Amino acid sequence: MTKSEMAEKLAEKIKVNKQQAEGIINIFSHSIIEALAKGDKVEIRGFGSFRVRHRAAKEGRNPKSGEKVFVPPKKVPFFKTGKDFRETVNS
Repeated sequence: MTKSEMAEKLAEKIKVNKQQAEGIINIFSHSIIEALAKGDKVEIRGFGSFRVRHRAAKEGRNPKSGEKVFVPPKKVPFFKTGKDFRETVNS
């Protein structure tokens, strides 16, 4: 499902136009991104939780040349599904 298709479904359900629905989706996604950027955890009961995982620096290899390369530490967004979400998908 694309963002546009999601906006159409949302617009039908809550009786708003598609542009307003896209605005709601944008606000929702940007709110999650901003919270994660500040280091907060976002939890939506029944859906799942978003958090940031920290990856340590490591030594990697360039697959083409085989030479060693330093990979700096980084933060990676992580999503864990909620129980209801998992059960619905697995049924």
